[in-house]
Amino acid sequence: MTFLCLKNIRTFLCACQEKFGMRKNELFEAFELFDVRDFAKVIDTLSILSQTPVALQSGFRDTVEEDDDLYDCVEEDENEGDDIYEDLMRTEEPETQQKVEVDKRSCCLQEIRQTEEKYTNTLESILQHFLKPLQPFLQPVDIENIFINIQDLAKTHRSLLHELQESILHLRAENLYQIFIDYKERLLLYGRYCSQVEGATKHLDKITSTKEDVKMKLEECSMRANSGRFSLRDLLMVPMQRVLKYHLLLQELVKHTVDQQEKENLRTALDAMRDLAQCVNEVKRDNEIIRQITTFQLCIENLSLSLALYGRPKIDGEFKICSLEKRSKQDRYGFLFDKALLVCKKRSGESLELKELIELQHYQLRDEPSGEKDSKKWTHTFLLMDLYGQGGYDLYFKTRELKKKWLEQFEMALSNMCPENSTANGHDFQMHCFEDTTSCKACQMLLRGIFYQGYRCSRCKMAAHKECLGRVSACGRNSGEKTDTKHNKTMRMASQRQAKPGLPKMEVCVDYYGLPPPPLAFGQPLPLSVGDVVELTRAEVDLQWWEGRNLTIGEVGWFPCSKVQPFAGNMDRAGAKTLLMSRSDGTFLVRQKDAGEFAISLKYTNERCECVTCDVCVCVWQELVQYYQENSLRECFKDVDSRLQTPYKQPEQSAAPTHLNTDPAPHTHVCFCELWGHSIGLCPDMSQKHTPLTLCVCAGVSERYHGTAKVRYDFSARDRTELSLREGDTVKILSKKAHNGWWKGEVYGRVGLFPANYVEEEHSDYC
Repeated sequence: MTFLCLKNIRTFLCACQEKFGMRKNELFEAFELFDVRDFAKVIDTLSILSQTPVALQSGFRDTVEEDDDLYDCVEEDENEGDDIYEDLMRTEEPETQQKVEVDKRSCCLQEIRQTEEKYTNTLESILQHFLKPLQPFLQPVDIENIFINIQDLAKTHRSLLHELQESILHLRAENLYQIFIDYKERLLLYGRYCSQVEGATKHLDKITSTKEDVKMKLEECSMRANSGRFSLRDLLMVPMQRVLKYHLLLQELVKHTVDQQEKENLRTALDAMRDLAQCVNEVKRDNEIIRQITTFQLCIENLSLSLALYGRPKIDGEFKICSLEKRSKQDRYGFLFDKALLVCKKRSGESLELKELIELQHYQLRDEPSGEKDSKKWTHTFLLMDLYGQGGYDLYFKTRELKKKWLEQFEMALSNMCPENSTANGHDFQMHCFEDTTSCKACQMLLRGIFYQGYRCSRCKMAAHKECLGRVSACGRNSGEKTDTKHNKTMRMASQRQAKPGLPKMEVCVDYYGLPPPPLAFGQPLPLSVGDVVELTRAEVDLQWWEGRNLTIGEVGWFPCSKVQPFAGNMDRAGAKTLLMSRSDGTFLVRQKDAGEFAISLKYTNERCECVTCDVCVCVWQELVQYYQENSLRECFKDVDSRLQTPYKQPEQSAAPTHLNTDPAPHTHVCFCELWGHSIGLCPDMSQKHTPLTLCVCAGVSERYHGTAKVRYDFSARDRTELSLREGDTVKILSKKAHNGWWKGEVYGRVGLFPANYVEEEHSDYC
C-alpha cells in the first residue's frame, strides 16, 4: 500500500532528526525513495546516519568486508520456530525397534500420538512454570497480552490427547479420522493465538527490558521448566507450529494406509486439517489487514463509519478527479476498497480530509484510451459512470502503468461485490461478514478470515465461497421482490456487456433460436442465423455457453458455443496473443486480416525463438487447418514440432500436447506461431495457387518452477496478486515462500498466489 510505505519512510526520516540529531538538509525526501528518483541521496543519508554519535556509540561497524553471509540471518529467523518445535517434539526410537523393519503406518500413528503428548506437556509446562509464577509480577492485562488464550488451547488439547490415545492404543485407530473432523472447529482457537503471538513476544520483550525483576523471574522459570534450554519467548512460538503440522502428519498416514475405505476416511480428515490450517492463516492475514485499515482510519478526518464495512483495501495513491458537474480537475488521494472509493484531500503531515465517498454498487467502469497523449503525464484516464446515467467521475493518473493498476483493482473490486453467478439458481448472493464459524454449503469448507469471509443469499441465508456460487443448490425462498441491490446488479450486468479486450468476433455456423435455453442463472438466449457475426462479451473455455452481441440484430444474450466456428474475425496479432496466453500448447485460432487475408495463430513452447517464411500450396484455410491437425508444422518450420491440436473454442482436455518438449526447460520461450495466407475462393485453379506461410514468434520468458500440483478445489482470486484455479488444473509451483499457507504458481500462463491446501502436490524438487 502506497500510504503505508510512505508513512514508514516518513517515520524513519523523523527518527533520523529526533533520535540521531540529523539536519533536514541531510535527509532525502520520502518520494525520492518511494519513486526511486534519487537513490544516491538515499545512500548519502544512510552514510551520514552511520557516522552520527548515536550510531557510533552503538558499536555497529559502518562498513562490511564480507557479504557472503549477508542473508543468513533472514533464513535463521524463518527457521527459528521450526527448530524449537522439532527439538521439543523429537522422539527417541528404542534400540530394538531400530534393528527390525517396522510397519510405516504404525510409525505414523505413533508419531501422531507421541508428538501430541509432548505438545500437550509443553502447554502444561507454560501454564505451570511460567503463567502461574509470573502472575504476582504482572498486571492482568500483561498476562492476557503475553499468554493470549493459551489456557483454552491447553484445555482443548487435554481432551484431544485423551481421544487420540484411546483411538490409537485401544481401537486400532479406526475412528481417528472422525476425531480430527470433530476437532476442526474447536481448533479454530488458533486463529486468535497465531494473529496475536507476534505482538505477545514484542510485549514480553518490552517488559523484560524495563522491569529487571520480571527478567530475573523469567530466567528462574526457564531453569525450572527445562533447565534453561528454552525461554518463554521460544515456547510461545510452538503452538503456531503445531497447528500447521496436523495435515502433514495425516498426509504421511494416508500415504502408508492400504485399506481403501480407511484411506478415504483419512483423506476426509486430511481435508479438514488442511482447511483448518488455511483458515488459521487467513485469520492472521485478516488481522494484519484490519491493522492497515485502522491506520487509514486514524489518518482520515471527518470519517464517521468504520472502513472495514467497505471490505478489504485494494490500492491507494494519488490521482486527479473531476465530476460531470464540476469539470475542473482536483488533486486527490484515494483509497479503493471492495465496496467504495474514498476520495481525500491532503492536509498537513499525514492527515487527510475525506471529500467524497463513492459507493461502487451505483457505478460502472469505462476505459478511455490515451491516444496521442499517451506519453504525457496525467492524461491516462478512465470513467466511473453512474448506472442511472445521472453523473459520474473522470479519474486521471500520472502514468499508463498506474492507470492499469487502478483499473485492474477496480475490476476486481466490482467482481468481489457483484461476482459472476451471484444470482445462480434463484439466489441473491451478497458479500457478508459472518459472526460465527460458517462453512460453504457447496464444498463444506470453512469460510476463511474474520470479515467479509464469503457470500450469503439475502433470501435463504445460504453461505458460499465466491468460487462456489455457481455450484450451490437452488434457493429455498424465492422472493418476488426486486431490491435496489438486485436492480443495480442487473443494470451493471447489462452495462458491462462490452467485448472484453482480446475476445474475437465469431461467425455463426448453425442456426440457434433459443432451444435449448441457456441455464436460468445466465440470462436470455441470443437468436443466431448462419452467417451472423457475434462479438463475444463472455467466453470461458470450460463453459459450453458463451455470451455475445449479435451485430446483425444488435441484441445481447447467451448461446451454445458449438453454434459458432473457430473463426476469429478481424483481429490483430496482439489480440490473438492475449487470447492464447492462457491456453496450453497446440491451441490455435483462425483470424481474419485486412483485404481478405487470414492468419492461423498457434500457442507453442520451444527453447528457440525465430521468424522464418516458406511457400506452401493450399486450397482453402479449412483444408490448411485440417492438414496441420494431422501433420507436424515441422515440415515447414524445423523448430516447431507441433500440430494444430485444440481449436480455441474447444474446452481443453487433459491430454498433453503432441510436441516433444511438454515441460519447458528453465528460461523457455512461449511462442505464438502465425500461419499467414490469402482467401482464394475466387481462384479456379487451386493447384496453381501458392500462399506464403509465415511463422511469427512472440517470446516471453517463463519462470523456473519446482514441481507441479493438481488443483482439488475451485478458487476465485480476490485481488490481482492471487491466482484463480479450476478443479483438475495442473499448477506449476514457482515458490512456497509466500504468505503462510500460500504458494506462488502458474497456470495457463497466469502467475499469482493461491492457497496451498487447495492443491495436491504431484512432484517436487523444491528445496
